[in-house]
Amino acid sequence: MKSMKLMATSALCALTGLSPVLAQVTEIGAGEGQVNIVAWAGYIERGETMKEFDWVTKFEAASGCKVNVKTANTSDEMVALMNEGGFDLVTASGDASLRLIAGDRVQPINIDLIPSWSTVDERLKNAPWHTVDGVHYGVPYMWGPNVLMYNTEVFKEPPTSWNVVFEEMTLPDGQSNKGRVQAYDGPIHIADAAQYLMFHKPELGITSPYELNEDQYKAALDLLRTQRTLVSRYWHDAFIQIDDFKNEGVVASGSWPFQRNLLQSDGQPIASVIPQEGATGWADTTMMHVDAANPNCAYMWMEHSLSSNLQADLAVWFGANPAVPAACTDGRGMSTAETCAANGMDDFEKIRFWTTPVSNCSQGEGACVPYYRWVSDYIGVIGGR
Repeated sequence: MKSMKLMATSALCALTGLSPVLAQVTEIGAGEGQVNIVAWAGYIERGETMKEFDWVTKFEAASGCKVNVKTANTSDEMVALMNEGGFDLVTASGDASLRLIAGDRVQPINIDLIPSWSTVDERLKNAPWHTVDGVHYGVPYMWGPNVLMYNTEVFKEPPTSWNVVFEEMTLPDGQSNKGRVQAYDGPIHIADAAQYLMFHKPELGITSPYELNEDQYKAALDLLRTQRTLVSRYWHDAFIQIDDFKNEGVVASGSWPFQRNLLQSDGQPIASVIPQEGATGWADTTMMHVDAANPNCAYMWMEHSLSSNLQADLAVWFGANPAVPAACTDGRGMSTAETCAANGMDDFEKIRFWTTPVSNCSQGEGACVPYYRWVSDYIGVIGGR
């Protein structure tokens, strides 16, 4: 049952040509009985992977809203699923969120209906990947870096550079890295190559890995073509990557703290590091579909997503940083000041967060290569072109 009022809200996005009128919920009524969420692997747990990580069961009992989760492995997959419809919420990264806003796939969020909004990290409240002209299109959920994960039996000392996955070399165990490394199966990985070049080829003049002119973009693609000769698999499924590190001889790859934590909990010789070049990263936002069939349950979930114990436990589980800083210290969940510091809570300014590349960038109107080119060209790189 939907018991709510709707109002029209104007929001104009000069960068993306956003339609000026979207619906916004102004009252929350009784729950509809379910909420359908598109989420990254490991983001919404009910104790099935590890029993101590469960922030769904009590929510369902308290709200009467059954949580149905569709796992997506890339931002492009999330955008495609939201375009198809049938979902209420999505935990979108910055390389998807503005596309969803521009495509009228998500609606503004009425933060007055989110009592815990005041607890959100001030660095995230008005982040440009979910706020357009002062209008919020989502509730911050979690953020963190893309780490370099490695096998500690091969690397007795942590690798200091991303070169172990970008350039052919002999690793510390005396064997080549060829066929023993992986790369991310998503066009946004071009930004990782660009960030590497920012450090090693400053003459290219790259100032943002998401704003690349033709010459900078060509250099990134050339580096990725070299990487193509090294990788054993382009990964997008976190659990398949975990299996590859355990059973298929993979020893280094860009990854998420989630995989590292599960491998370590299984006793595997795995660690991760942010190398000297720095890291890209993700700041994910729970966004609501413009045609959400279960908006009341969706708002209940968004409020629940900011609860301190959920934020604290999710941060420990995923090895990431809570959108609610108090979750690090208030003792309501597993996080502590020490675990948050280890996850990089103070490194916010060092991470270049995923965002959707557009042609009109700081280099000038039409100066940068737009995202649709990233998509088609990365498919070509993976295919050996």
